[in-house]
Amino acid sequence: MPLHILSISTLFPSPPRPAFGKFVANQMRAVAELPHHQNGEINLTIINPIGIPPWPLSIRSPYNSLKTCPKTSSLGPLTIHHPRFPLIPLIGGDSNPARIARAILPLVRRLHAENPFHLIDAQFFFPDGPAAMHIARALNLPFSIKARGSDIHFWSGRPRALAQIQAAARAAAGILSVSAALRSDMAALGLPADKITVHYTGLDHAKFQPTPRRDARAKLSELLNLTLPNDAPLLVCPGALIAIKGQSLAISALTELPTAHLAFAGTGPDEPTLRAQTATLGLKNRVHFLGQVSHDHLPILMSAADAVVLPSEREGLANVWIEALACGAPLVIPNIGGAAEIVTTPAAGRLAERTPAAIAAAITEILKNPPAQAQTSANAARFSWANNAAQLVEYWRQIASI
Repeated sequence: MPLHILSISTLFPSPPRPAFGKFVANQMRAVAELPHHQNGEINLTIINPIGIPPWPLSIRSPYNSLKTCPKTSSLGPLTIHHPRFPLIPLIGGDSNPARIARAILPLVRRLHAENPFHLIDAQFFFPDGPAAMHIARALNLPFSIKARGSDIHFWSGRPRALAQIQAAARAAAGILSVSAALRSDMAALGLPADKITVHYTGLDHAKFQPTPRRDARAKLSELLNLTLPNDAPLLVCPGALIAIKGQSLAISALTELPTAHLAFAGTGPDEPTLRAQTATLGLKNRVHFLGQVSHDHLPILMSAADAVVLPSEREGLANVWIEALACGAPLVIPNIGGAAEIVTTPAAGRLAERTPAAIAAAITEILKNPPAQAQTSANAARFSWANNAAQLVEYWRQIASI
């Protein structure tokens, strides 16, 4: 029997932000592309609510570009709806779910009348989860929520948000978590553990695969304007330049690694602070700010890396961990979220405390006894978007009882 899913995701690509929530888009595209005998005729409707604050805040970046977003866009065979909801920056986060639900309910009712939904799917626990709960109640439908990491770890620290997270968890027909560690954290917050299913991320093996390290390094100058001394170890730190990612720790660790170079692949508000730290420590010649690196070039950069260093404060199970391993780059990451479920062999890297000394020591161990790229890449073999999508469809059918 056909199953029609309404998926709500505040983090999703749109024309003004094509890389925003790419991993959710990859998952949904994989569902749409499953062979018919696997997906059993799954119909997907995706709503990506976009928050726009009132004037005059709405004329400031990044909201001025978001206002240009069309009402719909396409993802392969899928149509993505981009309705607006009123956003109150900085102080309005706890009330986002109710405002999202009010803003999108007329659209949802119209779509439901045209082609009835069987299940509401929320791609993040907050604000998407409580918003999905309001929508599901209005339509008398079951709903599911996926936990990703910060949607639990950050928002559970705010009492009003935590109360909404707990209420949505109690009402949900099912809950997904990106790692077993995150599932334990959720249970400790009072979320019903018997409802939580671990659903690991996927991976595009065609894109993220090892390029021989020497060949990859030879391409860096042309692709990313990055030229390195021949024998200098390369450390790569991909991701947004924001405080919780801990990039300052990686810069400090470089003071104990006198020949290594560190490349940041990403942009963000912490860039001026990180550049200042680099200058203060006399590391300007060994720290490289590459800006936003496209998904076409990122596999080459990570294949060129002797290690990928990500000293984040919190994660669920980061997609970039899996992508780095697939390219043959061992990880240096803290024991947070699902890290211990990923770094299970020396070839996968090291778990290091979030201190410069511990990070430098872990990198030194890897450089002294570097694993072959094929050994490291083997740690990502079990992840694929096809497996992720097939598991998701089976889960949806179970909780929708179809």
